Amino acid sequence: MADILQIHDDIKLYTTSDKFFLEPHVNPTEILVIDRITGEASVKDVKSVKIPIPLDAYKPVCGFLGTIRLISGLYLVVAKYRILIGKLNGHDIYQLAGAEILPYARSTTHLTNKQIDDNNTYERLVRAALETPGIYFSYGYDLTHTMQRLHSVPTEFHKMSLATRADARFLWNGHLLKDFAHQQFERFALPVIQGFVAINNVTVNGQQLMWSLVSRRCVDRAGTRFFMRGADAQGNVANFVETEQIIERGGEKSSFVQTRGSIPLFWSQYPDLKYKPAMVLSAEDHVAAYTRHMRDQIQRYGNQVLVNLIDQHGKEESLERGYRAAVASAALPGVRYEPFDFHAECRGMRYDRLTVLMDRIAHEQTEFGYFLSRGGTVLLRQTGVFRTNCVDCLDRTNVVQSLLARRQMEAALRLLAVTTDNHHPHLDRLFNTIWADHADMISCQYSGTGALKTDFTRTGKRTRMGALRDGVNSLTRYYKNNFSDGFRQDSIDLILGKYTVSEGEGNTALCPLRRDRDWKYVTFPSVLLVAVSMFCASAALPQRYTNEVLLYLMFWGAAIGATVSFIFRHGKEFVEWPRLDGGGLAIAGPRGPPPSL
Repeated sequence: MADILQIHDDIKLYTTSDKFFLEPHVNPTEILVIDRITGEASVKDVKSVKIPIPLDAYKPVCGFLGTIRLISGLYLVVAKYRILIGKLNGHDIYQLAGAEILPYARSTTHLTNKQIDDNNTYERLVRAALETPGIYFSYGYDLTHTMQRLHSVPTEFHKMSLATRADARFLWNGHLLKDFAHQQFERFALPVIQGFVAINNVTVNGQQLMWSLVSRRCVDRAGTRFFMRGADAQGNVANFVETEQIIERGGEKSSFVQTRGSIPLFWSQYPDLKYKPAMVLSAEDHVAAYTRHMRDQIQRYGNQVLVNLIDQHGKEESLERGYRAAVASAALPGVRYEPFDFHAECRGMRYDRLTVLMDRIAHEQTEFGYFLSRGGTVLLRQTGVFRTNCVDCLDRTNVVQSLLARRQMEAALRLLAVTTDNHHPHLDRLFNTIWADHADMISCQYSGTGALKTDFTRTGKRTRMGALRDGVNSLTRYYKNNFSDGFRQDSIDLILGKYTVSEGEGNTALCPLRRDRDWKYVTFPSVLLVAVSMFCASAALPQRYTNEVLLYLMFWGAAIGATVSFIFRHGKEFVEWPRLDGGGLAIAGPRGPPPSL
């Protein structure tokens, strides 16, 4: 298995009044020319193109990511900075450390003031999406596919461009590259994924190994924690992530794949200022959504063990019952449902109780196996996966996935005759650290903060300091999920093409960014601020407390209580909602924001 076609890495970007020129830095034979006026792009022989500016007047970039249309017209999107993560299958893997968007239009004089403001907002949305941590790429290795998939395709597949052959589920800039699918662009179009990549050289019993962890976030039903839950009508689920653990030793390669994703039913949990908003199961055909999702998963990965970690009592009970009922009604062959009430079983920081779950699924992990090749010859194939979920598919999910990955790593090292002992302090510390970093990255992309329960992943035990950190992260999540995730959801919808800016938007067509707030949005927080200020002043300033002062305190205290009560009763009207709604929030349940928003 060898990837033949290499994408141009270091590129000189020349900008003139009417064109962009992207010329490979080393031994160029071709050049990408983009007309800023017509938007036409073509790859030409470098000798046939004369750049009408000094040849040293270029901007260095490290990748062409595509283009996107905003109100003022098309924008060029390029990778500006990168960080080398390591080598995977002999190819350098990079993390995007900075990107730039450049307008085709030379000025905005053709726009109204409101259009300029809206266009600036769209620019901020694009930049926010590109600045999200955890975007990775390679100039020669296909990060969108697992090793097993790459070993299961014909030779011609490896001769295709990386962007053309990429798994569309994980191609994060697929929308940006949609106009560059022609073969002439194959060495310029740079595909990227979002997720997590860690590559580490380790020595075990004197033997050099490369241990890697690669996670790929799915672009279908992508979004933020409370605004994207459950499944859509096509069976796509929120926060679907494919995670692959890779071990390389010379020509030997081992790969173990797991998946996670939101419970594949029609359900929602829109923010409403409550710490845990109500989970709502829609009155729709849940079995149909579940069946579409699982048939796709079976076709791609083989047999499935559905490890469901949510509470079986309390607020999560209805969701667990719905999932259990869908599994029973569909009765799909090769699918087994494994519920495990994580919080009840591990109450009191008894994380040793996770061995109960691991013992119950041990025989299936042995049965599913993992991928193994030697010198390009496939020796073993993985025949099924564990699909793990909790409510968010973050904290509890990551703990269980790390335990499954550890068990597979130990089995692979024994099979490769690296060791017969499962105790390797350096490797154990590295494993724990990387899986905890992985948890933080995936959580940051979905919820806006690092993961919870990573103290167990890092140290193998639950600690009080870890519980304190979880509390801080939980409060941060609460703020972001209610007051900033609307913007993040819009940035995701825009970069993935779930929402596209229409021609004449803000002029002949309505711009969705202009959404007037209900009068209550400003009035009641202002009243609360005044009431709190007056209460504090009445409590702190008087030298002695008279009946009049106590009446003031009672009045302003009552005002605070009444205002807070009103705000929480109408919580959805104070949440920052997405404005573009390109991700189809209504699919998994009733549209959250009231009509006034």
